[in-house]
Amino acid sequence: MREILPALARWHAAGIPFGLATVVAVSRSAPRGPGAAMAVGPDDEVVGSVSGGCVEGAVFELAEEVVASGEARLATFGYSDEDAFAVGLTCGGEITLLVRPVTPESDPAFGTVAASVATGEPVTVATVVDGPAPRGATLAVWPDRATGTLGASGLDVAVTADARGELALGASLLRHYGPHGERREDDVTVFLQSFAPRPRMLVFGAIDYAAAVARIGDFLGYRVTVCDARPVFATPKRFPAGVEVVVDWPHRYLAGTQTDDRTVVCVLTHDPKFDVPLLEEALRRPAAYIGAMGSRRTHEERRERLTEAGVTEAELSRLRSPLGLDLGARTPEEVAVSVAAEIVALRWGGSGAPLTTTAGAIHPFHPSAA
Repeated sequence: MREILPALARWHAAGIPFGLATVVAVSRSAPRGPGAAMAVGPDDEVVGSVSGGCVEGAVFELAEEVVASGEARLATFGYSDEDAFAVGLTCGGEITLLVRPVTPESDPAFGTVAASVATGEPVTVATVVDGPAPRGATLAVWPDRATGTLGASGLDVAVTADARGELALGASLLRHYGPHGERREDDVTVFLQSFAPRPRMLVFGAIDYAAAVARIGDFLGYRVTVCDARPVFATPKRFPAGVEVVVDWPHRYLAGTQTDDRTVVCVLTHDPKFDVPLLEEALRRPAAYIGAMGSRRTHEERRERLTEAGVTEAELSRLRSPLGLDLGARTPEEVAVSVAAEIVALRWGGSGAPLTTTAGAIHPFHPSAA
């Protein structure tokens, strides 16, 4: 959804109605997680994807139908063993979609939500999926305000509280309520879609490898910052557009930078005077991934210095060093792919093994898939 919002915001601002299909639930090996979206706008223009191509044709027709009727619909697609020509997912999973019409009248806050997402302001959109409430009705919730309604004041109050809780976690999921927000009932199904700010990727050491890692980090959706104490290397022209470049001592910059459980830290300085105090700081703060470049010998010497500096074994166990997966990488771009692969595998619990040697679902459900 985040990627297609700019196009949707333009349609909305121009008063053009469009059909929006959003994945609200998945099971087994689904190709896209909750929150994936596809929209059909003017002149049959399509943006986004909900399945990677398996059911997009059927979703296109549904989107046109809801725009014509003005009524939201719920649709489920799975795999059919009995009918080879049936619309479904070839991966064997199942996805449930909410397909709703979006117009300035039906969703006046859509443009405001899109603007918040564009500027990094956190917001959660709650949408009625099923039950005795207006299907497709939306409620936009920010940390300090809310707008819209799901059809009942009690339901709005309960959903607003839950939306703020999920926003803090950056989660998107289904919740169930009674018609007036009763917690122990499940008549009304609501999809909470959180748009938290992009996670940070902090790359230390403005070397050739850093440019490649920054490029792939930006591609994966991270807000990337490259930091180096040497101004001759830390120049914006050496890095992709949109990547922040900071001239500062790495450990000092990190000490003054907020991190969280989604933050990725890549230490490419390859110099003890930089990376030891930097890692000492990094290993004692929240982060999803902390990796450091270097040979096996460099790694052992680094561990010794960190231990001498008072870093505990528990803290050292968080360090991915040498960073990256064993792909046989040689060039900076190949090494960046190796690092990105390790970050993705760690995030989703992947083994890093070739899929030909594994069994089970290729896209297993994960609670934080959104």
